[in-house]
Amino acid sequence: MKRRYLLALPLLWLLAAPRARAQEYVRPAADLDRLVQELFAEIQSDQVPYEDLYETLLQYYQTPLNLNTASREELRGLLLLSEAQISNLLDHRQQRGSLISLYELQSVAGFDLRTIYRVAPFVAVQTNASGSRGSLWQRIAREENNALFVRYERVVQQRQGYTPTDSTRSGGLSSRYLGSPDKLMVRYRVSHARDFSLGLTAEKDAGEQFAWNPAQRRYGADFYSAHFLLQERGRLKTLALGDYQLQFGQGLLLSSGLQVGKGAETITTIRRSSLGVRAYSSLLESTFFRGAAATVALAPTIRATAFVSRKRADANVQSATDSLAQFDEFSSGVLLTGFHRTASELANRQVLRETIGGGNVSYVSRSGHFSAGLTAVNTHFDKPLQRQPELYNRYEFRGRDNLGVGAHYSYVVRNLLLFGETARSTGGGLGTVNGVLASLATNVDASLLYRHYSPDFHTLYGNALSENTRNINESGLYAGLKVRPIARWELSAYYDQFWFPWLKYQVSAPSQGHDWLVRLAFTPSKTSLLYAQLRTRVKEYDASPADPGRLVPLPVPTTRQSLLLFYDTSPTLALSLRTRLQGTRYREDGGPLRTGYVLAQDASVALGRALKLSGRYALFDTDDYDTRQYVFEQDVLYAFSIPALSGQGTRLYAIAEVKCTRHLTLWLRYAETHYRHQQTIGSGLEEIQGPRRGEVKAQARYRF
Repeated sequence: MKRRYLLALPLLWLLAAPRARAQEYVRPAADLDRLVQELFAEIQSDQVPYEDLYETLLQYYQTPLNLNTASREELRGLLLLSEAQISNLLDHRQQRGSLISLYELQSVAGFDLRTIYRVAPFVAVQTNASGSRGSLWQRIAREENNALFVRYERVVQQRQGYTPTDSTRSGGLSSRYLGSPDKLMVRYRVSHARDFSLGLTAEKDAGEQFAWNPAQRRYGADFYSAHFLLQERGRLKTLALGDYQLQFGQGLLLSSGLQVGKGAETITTIRRSSLGVRAYSSLLESTFFRGAAATVALAPTIRATAFVSRKRADANVQSATDSLAQFDEFSSGVLLTGFHRTASELANRQVLRETIGGGNVSYVSRSGHFSAGLTAVNTHFDKPLQRQPELYNRYEFRGRDNLGVGAHYSYVVRNLLLFGETARSTGGGLGTVNGVLASLATNVDASLLYRHYSPDFHTLYGNALSENTRNINESGLYAGLKVRPIARWELSAYYDQFWFPWLKYQVSAPSQGHDWLVRLAFTPSKTSLLYAQLRTRVKEYDASPADPGRLVPLPVPTTRQSLLLFYDTSPTLALSLRTRLQGTRYREDGGPLRTGYVLAQDASVALGRALKLSGRYALFDTDDYDTRQYVFEQDVLYAFSIPALSGQGTRLYAIAEVKCTRHLTLWLRYAETHYRHQQTIGSGLEEIQGPRRGEVKAQARYRF
């Protein structure tokens, strides 16, 4: 025991502040980029909601989870703790009382230094309720987590969409962006964990106008979001007004926030947490509810949530040309880009009214080992949805109304966690996801999950684990493993087999595939991380028919293999270095082998307390867009950048962070991509004449 506390001294020095009260300490800064890279696998998609991911991490950082009061479900929501670690922490609290300081986690079984350093930015140890004294407005006025952000972005080079209009071949005028190339964001938020949250966000994307036209629902900036959240008011556990998110069960009907899916974290990320009602302050313009939601405690073990949402969505509304058509006026689907830059995009802006209502009733046993609940969600559109009459759209949702009803459960027994959810949507489609997490030994964890989403299962706000971007037309079996054979070493792996029983876009027959990953990580010290990762994904896509007489192309296997080598180290307290080598091999069945790679070197240096400089220089070379490389980049605080690098060239960026005063901090970022052997970049309205694309970004934060 004496040796354990000697080992804890460096952690205590980092986390504990020399104050009179032991529960007060200085939390380390959140390294969101490194954390996301640890949770995600090699990224080769632009369909993942990174904005939502970063926003959820930001919420945890701004309102840290109190380890002395957090429930099992809230601890699961961090995605950083195994079920055994959560159980050990809850047992420690029950047997020894509240934690006094964060470094006491070293005395909890299963908590090593790497785990503690990962969770430290997002948790707190508090033994009093100082944040709940005084009236609400008094607490808001004196809250330290109270800041205003202003951000500006712009592409330096002129793009085609901002040039003067010219005549087309038909004699009309060519399309152009109506607004300036400046992107602006203003965000204010004040919040306190388990108490309140108040926020307002306004954003204008590049190409959008500042316009005041109430008749067209345009009020200056293109997008506004606001929320007010109250928590823990006796039997009223949560009240949300304005914009909010919902998370229940395994996310089959309602899912939001930190949803990582398949990645290098092969155990904790495959199950979802029932976090209930959460504030929304992201910049995504389509993944939230707008209205009111409330959660009340009907009994110590039973909670009920009711919600209603009414907002407008973007859609391309069309009129039927056939007098016998089912609908005179319909939309082919909800548009999710959030862009309103051209006349056609403005014509689609907020033309579809969406009304959603529903609720959830959940039971959690006093021990927290068993929970179960029922969820109902009804969605109504004022104009019917009807997909294009393609064969692969045969089972897609059509009409005005969709009702989803489901049941979810979670049960901890010894070293096992059993969980799942099953739901049914209008039309009879079924979806189910069921899994188990097991601690086979102190250094071995395993996971197993089965999922089935029928082709006619429609969940408009669900996001359970899947290979598809939506929970529809898929069955799959996932198996994950994590082994820590010796100190500082960790081996993680998964294998996922999936089937698609009906056709998909660019897949003209039922298809299947598999996906596997292996990562070996070594932590030489508390400030260093080295890992190697190999991933292979095989999926079927349509190939060009070899026989000219064949009208329907047949799906053929397409293989993508990826290798990732990553090293992160901090030789001194002021200097941080990161090296990343990432490569891809891509081959369609019987076709030529195509490759791509990127080599990136990052460096960050702190010059005193007032100035921090960061930068990257990267080389990339890909055969085509199919072998493009996505690489995380550091950005201004709480922003993200994951560009798609395709072709041959270099990518660099530099960031300066300046702490002007105790209240004011500034960030300035410049990034540039230089393409070799190219005289133009992009296409359409985004086309740039020349081989370079540069972006400048500036942000200011004022803490009240």
